[in-house]
Order: sequence, then C-alpha cells, then structure tokens
Amino acid sequence: MFSDFEEIEKNHARLEADLSDPDILKEPKLFRDTARRHNELGKVVAAWRQLKKIQEDLAGARAMLADENPELREMAQMEIDSLSQGEARAEENLKILLLPKDPNDDKNTVVEIRAGTGGDEAALFAADLFRMYARYAETKGWRVEILSSSPTDGGGFKEIIALIEGERVYSRLKYESGVHRVQRVPATETQGRIHTSAVTVAVLPEAEEVEVDIKPEEIKVDVYRSSGPGGQSVNTTDSAVRVTHLPSGLVVTCQDEKSQIKNKVKALRVLRARLMDQMTAEQQSRISEERRDQVGSGDRSERIRTYNFPQGRMTDHRVGLTLYRLPEIMNGDLGETIETVGASFQAKQLAEARKNG
Repeated sequence: MFSDFEEIEKNHARLEADLSDPDILKEPKLFRDTARRHNELGKVVAAWRQLKKIQEDLAGARAMLADENPELREMAQMEIDSLSQGEARAEENLKILLLPKDPNDDKNTVVEIRAGTGGDEAALFAADLFRMYARYAETKGWRVEILSSSPTDGGGFKEIIALIEGERVYSRLKYESGVHRVQRVPATETQGRIHTSAVTVAVLPEAEEVEVDIKPEEIKVDVYRSSGPGGQSVNTTDSAVRVTHLPSGLVVTCQDEKSQIKNKVKALRVLRARLMDQMTAEQQSRISEERRDQVGSGDRSERIRTYNFPQGRMTDHRVGLTLYRLPEIMNGDLGETIETVGASFQAKQLAEARKNG
C-alpha cells in the first residue's frame, strides 16, 4: 500500500508549484480543486514522514540492545515498546489516508426528507429532522436553501427538499440516508401513549450540468397554480412547475418560488441529483455488493436510527451507538453521531483493502 509514496510526493510538489502559477488564480474552480488535492496529498506526505521518523528511531533503539550496559539496554527496550505502538498507529493512519476517496465527498448535497408511516406525527417529525440538519449545517458554516416543500396544516412536512452548500457537505451527510424512526407521545394524545412514526431521508450529491446532461426533448414541463396547506392559494399565477424526465419516469415538482423560471431551475437541480444517484446505484450494483454496503447500500428502506423521546435517547442501529442527549441532537449537535458512523464505514473499507491485499 505504501509503494507509490515517491509518486505521491512528486505529485504534491507539482501541485504546490501549480498553486504559485498566476494563471491558475484566473480560474477559481481549478484553483479550488488544485488546493484541495494539494491539501489531501499534504496529509499523506506528513503521515509518511512521521512513519519514517518513527522507523528510524526504532532502528536506533534496537541497535542499543547490543550495548554492554544493562541500564541502556533496559531503556532501549522501553523505547522500542513505545515506538512500536506509535509505528502501528502511524501505519494505520497512513492506510486510512491512502484509501480510495469517494469522488462525491466534496460536493454540495440535496437532502430529501419525507414523512412515512405515522400520519401527522410523521409529518411533524419530518419538520424536526429538517430543523436538526439545518442547525447542524449552521454550526458548520454551510448554506441551506429549500428547493421544494409540501407543508401540512399542523406545521409539519409531507416532503421537504433542500440544497446544502459548503465544504465537504456530502462527505459528512452521506450516511444519513435511510429510515429514521421516532417514538414519542404526540401533543394530541390524551392517554399518554407512545406512538411510533417513520421518516425517510435521502442524501444525494448535487450533480453539475456537465455530469448529467438533460436534453430539452427528454423532459416534459407542466405549470399549475401553487397551493398551500388545505388548498390555500399561495399566489394567483401559474408558477408551480412539474418536471417529468421521460426516459426514467422521474417526476420533480417545485412551487416554493413565485417565479415559474426559478421553480424550474430548482426542479432541474433536484432532477439532476436524482438521476446521478440512480446512475451511481446502477454502476455500484455492477461493481460489487460490498462496495454498495460501504456507501450506504442505496437501500433507503432499512431503519438506520431511532429517536426515543420518553427516554431521551438516540440509537444508530448500524453501529450500535446510543446517546442519551436527544434534545441536543435534535438541536443540531450531530457531530459525534456522524463521526462514529463515518469511522465505522471507513473501518469496513480498510478491512476490505487488507483482504484484497
């Protein structure tokens, strides 16, 4: 796994030189991509040098074992024990850094939240989950834009779709896809009985136009009058847009904006993300079952998490993580959960890399 280090170091040096080129500053996207790649390889270079330093120190300590002085030999052995542990940690860190990167990790993300079983209570929890992700995004300095929503009379959402923009958004949120189950006593429940409801979350990397080319003849665009909860008119013009992708049958509607053009633009962004997700899932299916597991399997029917309000706990069933601080989590404190789940999938990926040599 470490055999290509010299080439990695050369690539890092080339990227460093590129960042000093005045011409690259004229192309912001190219500059950002180059800086990101330079930073990634810089971490690998630093980790490799740390490992080499430990190995050099180990060689020196082992040489001291031949010394005639028993105290020096004892000190050398203690140093060897300590350095050996450091060597193992450094090797593990370097292996993780050398794992293949998900090409979507740096992309913005389309998050789709839909109420499932549970009626009004599911719709209310869909709103709660949206607020949870929005507040988490705020702590990361990300931008949240609602692309489409279907509110209910009680303040919930049958569906809400949002674009989250920022640094490495998809890498942090990609394992949130799945069924989120809630157990709590609804406000309308007079007997104090706990109800169980479910909400589905889909996390899709945003697709750029160059990645998913949608031809005009492949879509059908219908316009109609927007309406709010209970049939209440949002505006008096036919501004709501329904876009149908004829080859795949995918349908996206958007009515949040008063402008028909803006609604169409938002609908096409969602459609591109769904099409890319569909293509990625098909490609992953052809490649291997194991790879699908590592990126979240693409099966969003499985229950991934339970939010139990009476007990104040959140349990992620994929990694066996249970935290008894539900109010903080629902207020956007998702860091520990996201990092634990991500580390678990990373460990699976590392184990697979070892198995394949």
